[in-house]
Amino acid sequence: MNMQAMLKQAQALQKDMLKVKEEIDNSTFVGESSLVKVTLKGTKEVVKVEINAENGRLDADDVEMLQDMIVVAINDANKKIDQETEKKMGKFGNIPGLF
Repeated sequence: MNMQAMLKQAQALQKDMLKVKEEIDNSTFVGESSLVKVTLKGTKEVVKVEINAENGRLDADDVEMLQDMIVVAINDANKKIDQETEKKMGKFGNIPGLF
């Protein structure tokens, strides 16, 4: 394979990778715990936090627990983004520092 063909192939691969990354970035992912639902963009930007306060009131202990639940929900959504990224970008191989 000559250099020109290799360059064209690399450019096509880069274009495909950028398209997949853009698709992931424009998707939304939802992470959940028992009281909290968090929605993130594929860029890991938090879009929405929903708190399921069934009785409508929270005491001091509930607030501390709720803070922990929000962390769990955000980490769950981030894990889903990483899994989707790996699933879709894995076909391109592991290129350190690319994304």
